[in-house]
Amino acid sequence: MARLGEFTPQFPDAEALHQGLARWNRRRLAVGAPSATWREEIGEEARMRRLEGAFVEAFRALVAPEVEGVPTDAARFVAWFEELKDTGPGQYDQLFAWLEADASLEDFKWFLTQEAAGEAGFDDLVALTQVKMPARAKLELARNYWDEMGRGNEAGMHGPMLDRTIQGFELKPTIESTLWQSLALANTLTAFATTRRYAYHSIGALGAVELTAPTRVACIDAGLKRLGVEPALRKYFGLHAVLDVEHSKAWNAEVLIPLVEADPSCARYIAEGAIMRLILGEQCFEAYRAHLWAHEHPVVYAAE
Repeated sequence: MARLGEFTPQFPDAEALHQGLARWNRRRLAVGAPSATWREEIGEEARMRRLEGAFVEAFRALVAPEVEGVPTDAARFVAWFEELKDTGPGQYDQLFAWLEADASLEDFKWFLTQEAAGEAGFDDLVALTQVKMPARAKLELARNYWDEMGRGNEAGMHGPMLDRTIQGFELKPTIESTLWQSLALANTLTAFATTRRYAYHSIGALGAVELTAPTRVACIDAGLKRLGVEPALRKYFGLHAVLDVEHSKAWNAEVLIPLVEADPSCARYIAEGAIMRLILGEQCFEAYRAHLWAHEHPVVYAAE
């Protein structure tokens, strides 16, 4: 993963590249106003989109062998997709059993800071992905988005719910203090959702989140409960441990099946998006363990 992409003097390695993409994504997605520098902004947009595209295309080439022979029959494709919960990259990583049973509050604060800084905003990703989708898939994405919006109740909105957890722990996530693997995850999901040629990849990646997140967030919730963290600060994780199970079932039935039935060729792109999202998660978990377990499981690097 560290070698994927197009590197430049400004962005000579993976850390610099993904910090640069993260800063650009923050700027371009922020609410703005007309500016006299709009021509320069278009120039930057083109330059950063080329770097973004080079990374995504290199990543697609990396996972190509993983999606060879993916079923294009809708029912068989969904069966393949659902199998990712058990056999996909990063599933049941030992990090989460450790968070549930052994991690300290300081460990959790570091972990949650990394996760918060790499959070791309599921609600916005769904909203961007649904543009011009066929009606049946669009309706399910709308229902998913409405749940993310707390069904019209501000207190139930998922994004602000996570923000309250971050504020309650007094966390200060920044791009500069975040591992590049976490930034790469957010950058990739943002690339998928904001680029129409990757719309099917976004469907696969977001569907993979709904499919695999419940097990992980249940461990996080249990670990925070073990440490005596108040329910209000655990609510985001407890909610998703239950709600995402139903979201996944509906996503597979109402988004994946009709899309693949209408255009079997899209199965490969949905599969690529799902596998890429799971690999990105796996890379994060490995990097988190390397940091959190350094004192317990020191890593020795030997020169060759």
